[in-house]
Amino acid sequence: MPIKTRFAEMLPEITAWRHDFHQHPELLFDVGRTAGRVAALLREFGCDEVVEGIGRTGVVGVIHGQSTQAQGPRAERAIGLRADMDALPILEQADVPYASTVKGKMHACGHDGHTAMLLGAAKYLCETRQFAGRAVVIFQPAEEGGGGGLEMCRDGLMDRFGIEEVYAIHNMPGIPVGEFAICDGPIMAACDQFDIRVLGRGGHAATPHDAVDAVVVSAQIIMALQTIASRNVNPHDQVVVSTCAVKSDSSVHNVIAQEVKLRGTVRTMRPELRDYVEARLHQIVTATAEAFGARAEIHYDRGYPVTSNPPEYAALAVQGARGVTDKVNPDVTPMMGAEDFSYMLEARPGAYIWLGNGDSAILHSPDYIFDDRALPYGASWFVEMVETRLPV
Repeated sequence: MPIKTRFAEMLPEITAWRHDFHQHPELLFDVGRTAGRVAALLREFGCDEVVEGIGRTGVVGVIHGQSTQAQGPRAERAIGLRADMDALPILEQADVPYASTVKGKMHACGHDGHTAMLLGAAKYLCETRQFAGRAVVIFQPAEEGGGGGLEMCRDGLMDRFGIEEVYAIHNMPGIPVGEFAICDGPIMAACDQFDIRVLGRGGHAATPHDAVDAVVVSAQIIMALQTIASRNVNPHDQVVVSTCAVKSDSSVHNVIAQEVKLRGTVRTMRPELRDYVEARLHQIVTATAEAFGARAEIHYDRGYPVTSNPPEYAALAVQGARGVTDKVNPDVTPMMGAEDFSYMLEARPGAYIWLGNGDSAILHSPDYIFDDRALPYGASWFVEMVETRLPV
Protein backbone atom coordinates (compact mmCIF):
# COMPACT_ATOMS: atom_id res chain seq x y z
CA MET A 1 0.00 0.00 0.00
CA PRO A 2 1.45 3.43 -0.93
CA ILE A 3 0.94 4.98 2.51
CA LYS A 4 3.26 2.41 4.10
CA THR A 5 5.86 3.06 1.41
CA ARG A 6 5.68 6.82 1.90
CA PHE A 7 5.97 6.60 5.66
CA ALA A 8 8.90 4.24 5.37
CA GLU A 9 10.60 6.99 3.36
CA MET A 10 9.58 9.59 5.95
CA LEU A 11 10.63 7.50 8.95
CA PRO A 12 14.02 9.22 9.54
CA GLU A 13 12.30 12.61 9.56
CA ILE A 14 9.43 11.53 11.82
CA THR A 15 11.91 9.83 14.15
CA ALA A 16 13.99 13.00 14.34
CA TRP A 17 10.90 14.96 15.43
CA ARG A 18 10.16 12.35 18.08
CA HIS A 19 13.69 12.41 19.46
CA ASP A 20 13.66 16.21 19.58
CA PHE A 21 10.43 16.20 21.59
CA HIS A 22 11.86 13.49 23.83
CA GLN A 23 14.95 15.54 24.61
CA HIS A 24 12.82 18.56 25.59
CA PRO A 25 9.91 17.24 27.69
CA GLU A 26 7.34 19.67 29.05
CA LEU A 27 4.56 19.14 31.59
CA LEU A 28 0.81 19.71 31.57
CA PHE A 29 -0.10 23.04 29.95
CA ASP A 30 3.49 24.32 29.97
CA VAL A 31 4.27 22.93 26.54
CA GLY A 32 5.35 26.14 24.85
CA ARG A 33 8.37 24.76 23.04
CA THR A 34 6.57 21.62 21.89
CA ALA A 35 3.47 23.48 20.74
CA GLY A 36 5.58 26.10 18.98
CA ARG A 37 7.54 23.43 17.13
CA VAL A 38 4.31 21.64 16.14
CA ALA A 39 2.74 24.86 14.83
CA ALA A 40 5.85 25.75 12.85
CA LEU A 41 5.96 22.31 11.22
CA LEU A 42 2.26 22.42 10.33
CA ARG A 43 2.79 25.76 8.58
CA GLU A 44 5.85 24.37 6.83
CA PHE A 45 3.78 21.42 5.56
CA GLY A 46 1.22 23.78 4.07
CA CYS A 47 -1.72 23.38 6.45
CA ASP A 48 -4.52 25.68 5.34
CA GLU A 49 -5.12 26.87 8.89
CA VAL A 50 -2.99 26.66 12.02
CA VAL A 51 -4.45 27.91 15.29
CA GLU A 52 -2.50 28.08 18.55
CA GLY A 53 -3.77 28.58 22.09
CA ILE A 54 -6.82 26.30 21.92
CA GLY A 55 -7.35 24.96 25.43
CA ARG A 56 -4.60 27.30 26.65
CA THR A 57 -1.66 25.75 24.78
CA GLY A 58 -3.17 23.32 22.28
CA VAL A 59 -2.52 23.52 18.54
CA VAL A 60 -4.99 22.75 15.75
CA GLY A 61 -4.20 22.38 12.06
CA VAL A 62 -6.80 22.20 9.29
CA ILE A 63 -6.06 20.54 5.96
CA HIS A 64 -8.57 20.95 3.16
CA GLY A 65 -9.27 18.02 0.89
CA GLN A 66 -9.96 18.22 -2.81
CA SER A 67 -13.57 19.35 -2.81
CA THR A 68 -13.29 21.78 0.10
CA GLN A 69 -10.64 23.68 -1.81
CA ALA A 70 -13.28 24.37 -4.45
CA GLN A 71 -16.35 24.79 -2.24
CA GLY A 72 -14.98 26.59 0.80
CA PRO A 73 -13.47 25.62 4.15
CA ARG A 74 -16.77 24.74 5.87
CA ALA A 75 -18.52 23.10 2.92
CA GLU A 76 -17.98 19.47 3.90
CA ARG A 77 -17.36 17.11 6.75
CA ALA A 78 -14.39 17.25 9.11
CA ILE A 79 -12.59 14.41 10.84
CA GLY A 80 -10.52 15.14 13.96
CA LEU A 81 -7.27 13.34 14.77
CA ARG A 82 -5.76 13.89 18.20
CA ALA A 83 -2.29 13.48 19.73
CA ASP A 84 -1.13 14.44 23.24
CA MET A 85 2.04 16.50 23.77
CA ASP A 86 2.88 16.54 27.50
CA ALA A 87 5.46 14.52 29.40
CA LEU A 88 5.68 13.29 33.01
CA PRO A 89 7.59 14.40 36.15
CA ILE A 90 9.81 11.30 36.09
CA LEU A 91 13.60 11.03 36.16
CA GLU A 92 14.57 9.09 33.04
CA GLN A 93 16.59 5.89 33.51
CA ALA A 94 16.53 4.64 29.91
CA ASP A 95 19.92 4.60 28.22
CA VAL A 96 19.18 6.27 24.87
CA PRO A 97 21.30 8.81 22.94
CA TYR A 98 18.37 11.24 22.80
CA ALA A 99 17.59 11.12 26.52
CA SER A 100 15.77 13.94 28.28
CA THR A 101 17.84 17.05 28.81
CA VAL A 102 15.50 18.25 31.57
CA LYS A 103 16.20 16.58 34.89
CA GLY A 104 13.11 15.08 36.46
CA LYS A 105 11.01 15.19 33.31
CA MET A 106 10.63 12.58 30.59
CA HIS A 107 8.27 11.29 27.94
CA ALA A 108 7.45 8.11 29.85
CA CYS A 109 4.09 7.58 28.14
CA GLY A 110 5.05 7.98 24.50
CA HIS A 111 3.30 11.26 23.82
CA ASP A 112 6.37 12.33 21.88
CA GLY A 113 5.67 9.37 19.56
CA HIS A 114 1.99 10.23 19.24
CA THR A 115 2.84 13.83 18.33
CA ALA A 116 5.45 12.75 15.80
CA MET A 117 3.18 10.24 14.07
CA LEU A 118 0.35 12.76 13.78
CA LEU A 119 2.79 15.30 12.34
CA GLY A 120 3.80 12.66 9.80
CA ALA A 121 0.17 12.09 8.91
CA ALA A 122 -0.39 15.85 8.58
CA LYS A 123 2.55 16.20 6.21
CA TYR A 124 1.29 13.33 4.07
CA LEU A 125 -2.26 14.70 3.95
CA CYS A 126 -0.95 18.13 2.94
CA GLU A 127 1.03 16.53 0.12
CA THR A 128 -1.68 14.25 -1.26
CA ARG A 129 -5.09 15.66 -0.27
CA GLN A 130 -6.78 12.45 -1.41
CA PHE A 131 -9.91 13.07 0.62
CA ALA A 132 -13.08 15.11 0.32
CA GLY A 133 -13.54 17.24 3.40
CA ARG A 134 -11.31 18.58 6.13
CA ALA A 135 -8.73 16.82 8.24
CA VAL A 136 -8.36 18.53 11.62
CA VAL A 137 -5.15 17.57 13.45
CA ILE A 138 -5.36 18.23 17.19
CA PHE A 139 -2.29 18.52 19.40
CA GLN A 140 -3.41 18.52 23.02
CA PRO A 141 -1.61 19.61 26.20
CA ALA A 142 -2.08 18.27 29.72
CA GLU A 143 -3.33 14.74 29.20
CA GLU A 144 -1.37 13.59 32.26
CA GLY A 145 -3.81 14.75 34.90
CA GLY A 146 -4.51 18.27 33.67
CA GLY A 147 -7.63 17.63 31.60
CA GLY A 148 -6.30 19.31 28.49
CA GLY A 149 -8.86 17.50 26.36
CA LEU A 150 -11.67 19.03 28.38
CA GLU A 151 -10.07 22.47 28.16
CA MET A 152 -9.86 22.23 24.37
CA CYS A 153 -13.51 21.18 24.15
CA ARG A 154 -14.54 24.04 26.44
CA ASP A 155 -12.58 26.37 24.18
CA GLY A 156 -14.87 25.49 21.28
CA LEU A 157 -12.69 22.88 19.54
CA MET A 158 -15.50 20.80 18.07
CA ASP A 159 -17.83 23.57 16.92
CA ARG A 160 -15.15 26.00 15.79
CA PHE A 161 -13.60 23.48 13.42
CA GLY A 162 -16.81 21.63 12.53
CA ILE A 163 -15.50 18.28 13.77
CA GLU A 164 -18.01 15.45 13.32
CA GLU A 165 -15.88 12.48 14.35
CA VAL A 166 -12.66 12.28 16.38
CA TYR A 167 -10.00 9.56 16.65
CA ALA A 168 -6.90 8.97 18.76
CA ILE A 169 -4.16 6.41 19.20
CA HIS A 170 -1.98 5.36 22.13
CA ASN A 171 1.05 3.10 22.14
CA MET A 172 0.75 0.04 24.35
CA PRO A 173 3.63 -2.04 25.76
CA GLY A 174 2.97 -5.77 25.70
CA ILE A 175 1.39 -5.70 22.24
CA PRO A 176 3.80 -6.49 19.37
CA VAL A 177 5.03 -3.49 17.40
CA GLY A 178 2.78 -2.78 14.43
CA GLU A 179 -0.28 -4.55 15.86
CA PHE A 180 -3.49 -2.67 16.71
CA ALA A 181 -5.96 -3.45 19.49
CA ILE A 182 -9.37 -2.01 20.31
CA CYS A 183 -12.75 -3.00 21.74
CA ASP A 184 -16.36 -1.84 21.65
CA GLY A 185 -17.61 0.17 24.62
CA PRO A 186 -15.37 1.05 27.57
CA ILE A 187 -11.67 0.63 26.81
CA MET A 188 -10.28 2.73 29.69
CA ALA A 189 -11.71 3.55 33.09
CA ALA A 190 -13.06 6.59 34.83
CA CYS A 191 -10.54 7.82 37.39
CA ASP A 192 -11.48 9.52 40.65
CA GLN A 193 -9.35 10.51 43.64
CA PHE A 194 -10.02 10.64 47.36
CA ASP A 195 -8.34 12.28 50.33
CA ILE A 196 -9.44 11.09 53.78
CA ARG A 197 -8.52 12.71 57.09
CA VAL A 198 -9.02 10.41 60.09
CA LEU A 199 -9.23 12.28 63.40
CA GLY A 200 -8.79 10.34 66.65
CA ARG A 201 -7.31 11.28 70.01
CA GLY A 202 -3.57 11.12 70.50
CA GLY A 203 -1.90 9.60 73.50
CA HIS A 204 0.92 7.51 74.95
CA ALA A 205 1.58 4.14 73.34
CA ALA A 206 1.64 2.54 76.82
CA THR A 207 -1.95 3.63 77.52
CA PRO A 208 -3.91 3.04 74.31
CA HIS A 209 -7.21 2.87 76.24
CA ASP A 210 -6.91 6.60 76.91
CA ALA A 211 -6.54 7.40 73.21
CA VAL A 212 -8.36 6.84 69.93
CA ASP A 213 -5.66 5.49 67.66
CA ALA A 214 -6.06 7.09 64.23
CA VAL A 215 -3.61 4.58 62.74
CA VAL A 216 -5.72 1.61 63.80
CA VAL A 217 -8.88 3.30 62.56
CA SER A 218 -7.20 4.06 59.24
CA ALA A 219 -6.11 0.44 58.88
CA GLN A 220 -9.69 -0.67 59.37
CA ILE A 221 -10.87 1.83 56.76
CA ILE A 222 -8.26 0.69 54.24
CA MET A 223 -9.31 -2.94 54.58
CA ALA A 224 -13.03 -2.13 54.60
CA LEU A 225 -12.71 -0.19 51.35
CA GLN A 226 -11.56 -3.39 49.65
CA THR A 227 -15.01 -4.88 50.25
CA ILE A 228 -16.48 -2.46 47.71
CA ALA A 229 -14.92 -4.44 44.87
CA SER A 230 -15.03 -7.86 46.57
CA ARG A 231 -18.48 -7.76 48.18
CA ASN A 232 -20.56 -4.78 47.03
CA VAL A 233 -20.43 -4.91 43.24
CA ASN A 234 -21.14 -7.62 40.71
CA PRO A 235 -18.01 -9.75 40.14
CA HIS A 236 -18.41 -9.12 36.40
CA ASP A 237 -17.99 -5.38 36.94
CA GLN A 238 -14.51 -3.91 36.95
CA VAL A 239 -13.78 -1.77 39.99
CA VAL A 240 -10.50 -0.80 41.62
CA VAL A 241 -10.27 1.03 44.96
CA SER A 242 -6.66 1.65 45.95
CA THR A 243 -5.37 3.48 49.03
CA CYS A 244 -1.95 4.56 47.85
CA ALA A 245 -0.62 6.87 50.58
CA VAL A 246 -0.83 6.84 54.39
CA LYS A 247 0.64 9.57 56.59
CA SER A 248 0.21 10.09 60.32
CA ASP A 249 1.10 13.02 62.54
CA SER A 250 3.27 10.79 64.74
CA SER A 251 6.92 10.14 63.93
CA VAL A 252 8.12 8.43 67.11
CA HIS A 253 7.76 4.95 68.58
CA ASN A 254 5.71 5.76 71.65
CA VAL A 255 3.13 8.33 70.50
CA ILE A 256 -0.30 7.23 69.29
CA ALA A 257 -1.30 9.28 66.28
CA GLN A 258 -4.16 11.69 66.53
CA GLU A 259 -4.50 12.26 62.78
CA VAL A 260 -3.88 10.14 59.69
CA LYS A 261 -4.28 11.17 56.07
CA LEU A 262 -5.14 8.64 53.40
CA ARG A 263 -4.96 9.22 49.67
CA GLY A 264 -6.07 6.96 46.85
CA THR A 265 -7.92 6.35 43.61
CA VAL A 266 -11.13 4.76 42.37
CA ARG A 267 -11.46 3.24 38.88
CA THR A 268 -14.79 2.22 37.34
CA MET A 269 -16.11 1.35 33.89
CA ARG A 270 -19.75 2.50 34.02
CA PRO A 271 -21.25 5.88 35.05
CA GLU A 272 -23.85 4.33 37.37
CA LEU A 273 -21.18 2.20 39.03
CA ARG A 274 -19.06 5.31 39.46
CA ASP A 275 -21.90 6.95 41.39
CA TYR A 276 -22.43 3.87 43.54
CA VAL A 277 -18.78 3.43 44.49
CA GLU A 278 -18.44 7.09 45.48
CA ALA A 279 -21.50 6.85 47.74
CA ARG A 280 -20.37 3.54 49.22
CA LEU A 281 -16.88 4.90 49.97
CA HIS A 282 -18.40 7.76 51.97
CA GLN A 283 -20.60 5.33 53.92
CA ILE A 284 -17.78 2.95 54.78
CA VAL A 285 -15.30 5.62 55.79
CA THR A 286 -17.75 7.55 57.95
CA ALA A 287 -19.27 4.52 59.67
CA THR A 288 -15.93 2.80 60.31
CA ALA A 289 -14.45 5.91 61.88
CA GLU A 290 -17.50 6.36 64.10
CA ALA A 291 -17.43 2.70 65.16
CA PHE A 292 -13.95 3.23 66.62
CA GLY A 293 -14.73 6.54 68.26
CA ALA A 294 -13.05 8.67 65.61
CA ARG A 295 -14.37 10.85 62.83
CA ALA A 296 -13.39 11.20 59.19
CA GLU A 297 -13.37 13.99 56.65
CA ILE A 298 -13.56 13.01 52.97
CA HIS A 299 -12.62 15.00 49.90
CA TYR A 300 -13.60 13.20 46.69
CA ASP A 301 -12.62 14.50 43.26
CA ARG A 302 -14.00 13.15 40.01
CA GLY A 303 -11.38 12.91 37.30
CA TYR A 304 -11.51 11.67 33.72
CA PRO A 305 -14.69 9.86 32.67
CA VAL A 306 -14.80 6.43 31.03
CA THR A 307 -13.21 6.28 27.58
CA SER A 308 -15.83 4.43 25.58
CA ASN A 309 -15.85 3.44 21.91
CA PRO A 310 -19.30 3.38 20.26
CA PRO A 311 -19.46 0.03 18.40
CA GLU A 312 -20.03 1.61 14.99
CA TYR A 313 -16.94 3.81 15.33
CA ALA A 314 -14.81 1.06 16.85
CA ALA A 315 -15.60 -0.92 13.71
CA LEU A 316 -14.47 2.02 11.58
CA ALA A 317 -11.22 2.18 13.52
CA VAL A 318 -10.72 -1.55 12.94
CA GLN A 319 -11.36 -1.02 9.24
CA GLY A 320 -8.72 1.72 9.19
CA ALA A 321 -6.24 -0.48 11.05
CA ARG A 322 -6.80 -3.34 8.63
CA GLY A 323 -5.92 -0.93 5.84
CA VAL A 324 -2.47 -0.76 7.45
CA THR A 325 -1.92 -4.34 8.67
CA ASP A 326 -3.79 -7.62 9.09
CA LYS A 327 -2.67 -7.79 12.73
CA VAL A 328 -5.66 -6.24 14.46
CA ASN A 329 -7.32 -7.39 17.69
CA PRO A 330 -10.92 -6.05 17.70
CA ASP A 331 -11.76 -7.43 21.15
CA VAL A 332 -8.93 -6.47 23.47
CA THR A 333 -9.43 -6.54 27.24
CA PRO A 334 -10.01 -3.00 28.58
CA MET A 335 -7.59 -1.55 31.12
CA MET A 336 -8.22 0.41 34.30
CA GLY A 337 -5.97 3.32 33.39
CA ALA A 338 -7.66 6.61 32.50
CA GLU A 339 -7.44 8.86 29.45
CA ASP A 340 -8.79 12.35 28.90
CA PHE A 341 -9.58 11.68 25.25
CA SER A 342 -12.78 10.54 26.98
CA TYR A 343 -13.92 14.18 27.02
CA MET A 344 -13.58 14.43 23.25
CA LEU A 345 -15.53 11.19 22.82
CA GLU A 346 -18.27 12.65 25.00
CA ALA A 347 -18.39 15.68 22.69
CA ARG A 348 -18.24 13.76 19.39
CA PRO A 349 -18.38 10.10 18.31
CA GLY A 350 -15.16 8.40 17.38
CA ALA A 351 -12.74 5.80 18.68
CA TYR A 352 -9.56 5.27 20.68
CA ILE A 353 -7.18 2.54 19.55
CA TRP A 354 -3.96 1.02 20.90
CA LEU A 355 -0.82 0.42 18.85
CA GLY A 356 1.75 -2.11 20.02
CA ASN A 357 5.02 -0.89 21.51
CA GLY A 358 6.51 -4.36 21.85
CA ASP A 359 8.27 -5.78 24.88
CA SER A 360 9.13 -2.43 26.44
CA ALA A 361 8.93 -1.25 30.02
CA ILE A 362 5.43 -0.31 31.11
CA LEU A 363 3.98 3.16 30.62
CA HIS A 364 5.05 5.72 33.25
CA SER A 365 8.19 3.75 34.03
CA PRO A 366 11.56 5.58 34.15
CA ASP A 367 12.88 2.76 31.91
CA TYR A 368 10.16 3.13 29.26
CA ILE A 369 11.31 3.55 25.66
CA PHE A 370 8.97 4.32 22.76
CA ASP A 371 9.72 2.01 19.82
CA ASP A 372 10.29 4.13 16.71
CA ARG A 373 9.28 1.22 14.50
CA ALA A 374 5.67 1.95 15.51
CA LEU A 375 5.71 5.44 13.98
CA PRO A 376 4.81 4.49 10.37
CA TYR A 377 1.92 2.33 11.58
CA GLY A 378 0.40 5.10 13.66
CA ALA A 379 0.83 7.72 10.96
CA SER A 380 -0.69 5.36 8.38
CA TRP A 381 -3.72 4.69 10.60
CA PHE A 382 -4.38 8.40 11.04
CA VAL A 383 -4.31 8.84 7.25
CA GLU A 384 -6.53 5.79 6.73
CA MET A 385 -9.17 7.25 9.06
CA VAL A 386 -9.30 10.44 7.00
CA GLU A 387 -9.25 8.81 3.58
CA THR A 388 -11.80 6.11 4.45
CA ARG A 389 -14.18 8.49 6.26
CA LEU A 390 -13.83 11.27 3.67
CA PRO A 391 -13.48 9.40 0.35
CA VAL A 392 -12.95 11.40 -2.82
